[in-house]
Amino acid sequence: MIRTERQALIVWFQHMKNVKQLKRYGHLISVSRKLRYAVIYVDQTDVEEKVTKLERLPFVSKVDPSYKPFIRTTYENKSIQKTKEYEYEMGI
Repeated sequence: MIRTERQALIVWFQHMKNVKQLKRYGHLISVSRKLRYAVIYVDQTDVEEKVTKLERLPFVSKVDPSYKPFIRTTYENKSIQKTKEYEYEMGI
């Protein structure tokens, strides 16, 4: 199974009645009624094209891409200092 690279788009809109139209542009994940935004997942290769199409819609205020795919998520363990390690063993 081939895994496709996806990226989220945060779409800010003016009215809730237009949310159904956003389903055409990607996989609709969640919608906030209070803050009036929606999260849509799109293939990473089509992000720029989808952003321009969404910004042309009259009910969309702005479109923000998510930067999650570009953030490094592999972390290194910090080595515990020898003095602290000794104190933990002694129960101090």
